[in-house]
Order: sequence, then C-alpha cells, then structure tokens
Amino acid sequence: MSTPPTPSGLGFGAAVIANLYTEVPEQQAYEAVSAAWERGIRYYDTAPHYGLGLSERRLGAALREHPREEYLISTKVGRRLEPSADGGDDLAHGFAVPATHRRVWDFTADGVRRTLEASLERLGLDRVDIVYLHDPDDHAEQAFREGYPALERLRAEGVVGAIGAGMNQAEMLTRFVRDTDVDVVLCAGRYTLLDRSAATELLPAALAKGTSVVVGGAFNSGLLADPKPGATYDYTEAPAELLDRALRMKAVAERHGIGLRAAALAFCAAHPAVTSVLVGARSAAEVHDSADQFATQVPEAFWQELRETGLLKEPA
Repeated sequence: MSTPPTPSGLGFGAAVIANLYTEVPEQQAYEAVSAAWERGIRYYDTAPHYGLGLSERRLGAALREHPREEYLISTKVGRRLEPSADGGDDLAHGFAVPATHRRVWDFTADGVRRTLEASLERLGLDRVDIVYLHDPDDHAEQAFREGYPALERLRAEGVVGAIGAGMNQAEMLTRFVRDTDVDVVLCAGRYTLLDRSAATELLPAALAKGTSVVVGGAFNSGLLADPKPGATYDYTEAPAELLDRALRMKAVAERHGIGLRAAALAFCAAHPAVTSVLVGARSAAEVHDSADQFATQVPEAFWQELRETGLLKEPA
C-alpha cells in the first residue's frame, strides 16, 4: 500500500479567495495563489462550499501552470451543490457571490462520489490528493455509515490519495481518528493560543495512531491576527474576556520583539501531531505576511512569560 500524501508546513486556505465576506477580484485571487507558490507553499485546501464552487475554479485555474506532481490539493464532500433559480446572493453563508446554486447536505455514498466528480470538473483535475468529509456535525450517523466507507473505496481505487474529515470541533474528529482509518484530519480553531481543546484528546490520539493533523483557524477568525475592539472570534464579535487575553498576549509578544500572528502560527505548528497549518489570504501581500510570520523564530522567553502569567495553560 502506498504512503498517503501528507500536507506539511504552511498551507494555503482558499476560502478567502472565493469572496469570503467581500469581493476579491479575479486577478487578485490569482496573484494570491501565485504568491503562495513563490513562497514555497505546496499545500492548497478548498471546498465546494467556498463561494459555491468559486474557490475550486479559481484555485484550479491558478495552479494549472504548475507541475501537478509538485503540490498537494484537498477538497471536501458533504455539501452537494444543486442549481438554483432563486436569485439573490450567498452572503447568508458568508460569500459575496450570486446564489446560482444551493447547498444540500449529503454524506451518502452516491452524494460523496457526485460531489467529488463536480469538484474535479471545477478544478480541472483528474484527481485530488486529499478529500475531507466537511462539517458532518449534525450528520454523524450518515457520515460514518455511508460517507466514510465511500471515501475508503475512492482511496482504494486510487481516485484520491488520502481521506479524512474537516471540522470546527475536536470531539468527532477524535472519533474519526480512533474508530476509522483516516489518514488526516483538519481541525479548525480548536488548537490555538486561545482554544486548546484539541490538545486534550484529539492530538494525543492522532499522535498515537500516526494520523496527520492539519490545523486551520490559527487566528480564531481574526482576534489573534489583530486584537482590537470589534475583532471577531469564531466569526462573531469577540467576548470581552477573550479580547483582553489576546491584547495581553500581544503586549507580551511585542516585548519579545515578535508579532502575535507569528506566535499564533508557531503555537499551532509546534505540536508533534500537527503536520501543516492553513492560513487564508485574499491578496499577495497577505500571503507574504503570513509566510514571513510563519518563518519567524519565536523566543523561548516569550512562551515562558505566557506560562508564568497564566496566559498559556495546559494542555499546550
């Protein structure tokens, strides 16, 4: 059996270039992906959900000029796109795109195959390296009974190289790691400087099983990128207590000559179970900043001060 592809280092999260919250011009999206390639980023993550397929189309077009064997790409199944004539926009789901399609939750075996086939068409590829079951929170029974076995068959057929699940929670991902043969899980927002819930069970289980963990949401949707009043935490306005905590962490970081973003990324990457950290960027400038922050050496004295002041507690 061949070794499954493993994402490593800094990865490019392609939700943002699909007009997440605000429009991203086509050329700007292309330049963001090109900048990621220029900075050595070789793992790219997308999903049908992102901009009703716009993320996959833009990412596929931008990567087409690069050798296929030199990068890893992941997409997701679980939300099938169906044409819709209702009109309007998709801002209720967070994307500034016309509502040309509607999402249908579908973790059936047939739904998984149909969704992946449509993704390959949008990407312009004959295969992807990794497929995740996307947010099966409210569909656990179907995801484990039908969706996961369908991914196993696709892996056995060589249609995909690795399979897993991507979620904003750690508990069900832990179940995937323990009870199935997933190669990788994508955990968003649950292993950060402000939320270390994935460290309790998920990360130790993954380490014991040899399952790769990709961490997304390192900035908890904004608060750790730029803590200030009105900043978002998990896509809503940050509670006062967390804002205060983030501001205190920022002050400690500045005392040690680094930015809080560098510390947030370094924290995620440091765990031995974590193989890759995903960061979204809507422009080339944001990509370069993320790459610079990821490459920053964070002094041990910074972590020591966080521990001494109680800003960083176990498990971490």
